[in-house]
Amino acid sequence: QVQLVESGGGSVQAVGPLRLSCAVSGYTISSNCVAWFRQAPGKEHDAVARIGRSRIPTYTDSVKGRFTISKDNAQNTLHLQMNSLQPEDTAMYYCAADKREYGCSARKDEYDYWGQGTQVTVSS
Repeated sequence: QVQLVESGGGSVQAVGPLRLSCAVSGYTISSNCVAWFRQAPGKEHDAVARIGRSRIPTYTDSVKGRFTISKDNAQNTLHLQMNSLQPEDTAMYYCAADKREYGCSARKDEYDYWGQGTQVTVSS
């Protein structure tokens, strides 16, 4: 059984940092696409960052230069380091895993496994 468990969310003031983690069991993330999505109230899921076998990350424009996605293959854990947070980053953040190795998609419906989400709230 595949499980993804996010942690690290919380409330922070603008320009502060947060680090999200996603512990994965039943599925090896080292060779496959994994991603962080977020969903703000009333909005669609947004693919914040994704990374596959090549370990070359892709970011949505609004977080480039501020967020960093990384894989800890030894711990089978995905991280998202978020710096210079802004109120518009407030959302529920989800990690997701896909069986493909390359060409990681930004589409929510192409990911096979999902965590339960962790809330990030940024105040001004």
